[in-house]
Amino acid sequence: MNQPVTWGPPPAERADAVRNRRRLLATAREIVAAEGADKLTMDGLAERAGLGKGTVFRRFGTRAGIFQALLDDDERDFQEQVLSGPPPLGPGAPPLDRLIAYGHARTGFLTGHREIARAALDGRERVPAGSSSPMSREHIRFLLGEICLGAADLDMPLLLYLSAATLGEAAGQVSERLGRGWADLIRRVCRP
Repeated sequence: MNQPVTWGPPPAERADAVRNRRRLLATAREIVAAEGADKLTMDGLAERAGLGKGTVFRRFGTRAGIFQALLDDDERDFQEQVLSGPPPLGPGAPPLDRLIAYGHARTGFLTGHREIARAALDGRERVPAGSSSPMSREHIRFLLGEICLGAADLDMPLLLYLSAATLGEAAGQVSERLGRGWADLIRRVCRP
């Protein structure tokens, strides 16, 4: 989420490295889903994936690196939906509809990834917001430009600050409420 947007395919990797990466990410997702992000360790991931500790450390560097890789993987999927998925999130819908769909999808993505996003922050990096989240900023600016309103700098970094208790059981309700707020904001900004 806080990595620069890269266009095109990632650099080529050896087949065994690709297999190991997929296995490690799938295993990390299983651990997070079953036990929570706080239970994921480098050693535990290596053991559960059936790979050596050195493989995990070379691949991710740190525990936060595992979560950064999970976010990067999911962010690439999200960006693919935005850039070439079906409307209204993807191309083919009017800009206003795309903005509303983007807000709903982005709030859902961020609330759904809040635990992983917090774990990805290793203390040396800034919270991914503003200029650190170029995909959101550029996409929103592009769509607002299509509506001929000029540019805006909108994103939802506050989601990373919401307490786990606030989002715990009610994540779906919070995501829906934020999505409705986004749609209302876009409609008001884009009103003729």
